Amino acid sequence: MTRPRPGRPRHAPDDGGGSPRDQILEAAAALFVAQGFSATSTRAIADSVGMRQASLYYHFAGKDEILLELLRVSVRPSLEVARSLEGAAAAPALYALAVADAHTLATAPHNIGMLYLLPEVQLERYDLFRSDRAELQDVYARLGARIAGDDPASAAGTRRGEMLIQLVEVVIQQRRTRLPDTSDCHAIAEACLRVCGVAQREIAAASTAAAALV
Repeated sequence: MTRPRPGRPRHAPDDGGGSPRDQILEAAAALFVAQGFSATSTRAIADSVGMRQASLYYHFAGKDEILLELLRVSVRPSLEVARSLEGAAAAPALYALAVADAHTLATAPHNIGMLYLLPEVQLERYDLFRSDRAELQDVYARLGARIAGDDPASAAGTRRGEMLIQLVEVVIQQRRTRLPDTSDCHAIAEACLRVCGVAQREIAAASTAAAALV
């Protein structure tokens, strides 16, 4: 992450809502989700924060860099959890990861996950985000394969990894009509275990064990 550079004076007072960089990200998230990435200018973001447009460029090179940071922030916490869980028993680890990942998406500002499907996200400048998400999907695939007893690199293992991460990302669609809660996150985790063939009686045990992992 690039370090913030000294900015120019604002044309509106700081409202105490975090650092200028954080406020830019917050404002951009709201605008990108509400009116679309293409329709949002850096001037609109700066105006929303109460900052001169020129000052915004002291923190971000442009709105592509802002979007990249928002996307990476939405997946980074889950990726850190995933890395910490791979050595644990597979079923509790998958359950814990699914709950943590769903919670991150459910509580991210302004449903940033909606931006995953932007055509711009397929451009090379967003490689870091796609790499982060691919690594997270690979962890889902490996945990699922350990439960199912097959190869995560096989066609079946790869498809399962895709299904698991997409099951968790249903939270993004839920947020379009309501705010998902803790019970939703646990229901998604249970569904992930079922995809891997875990019996219902074993899901309860995995849920209890998962609570000690995260």
